[in-house]
Amino acid sequence: MSGLNRSFTLLRSAIRPQIIPKANISAKPAKHVLGVGEQAFVLATMFVTILGPSGWILANLENYKKHD
Repeated sequence: MSGLNRSFTLLRSAIRPQIIPKANISAKPAKHVLGVGEQAFVLATMFVTILGPSGWILANLENYKKHD
């Protein structure tokens, strides 16, 4: 009976999802405060990177629909 119990325990531990440690969350202020210029640069860069290609595709959608 102990062999069956041991097999069941090993099987259960293999199926059980592994525990992943979570990131440490801190309520402290940032070590390096971003200035207004840096924030504007990052915002503009993300806007162009993400919305630029989407806007291009939507602006040229009629060209993409045509089958030459």
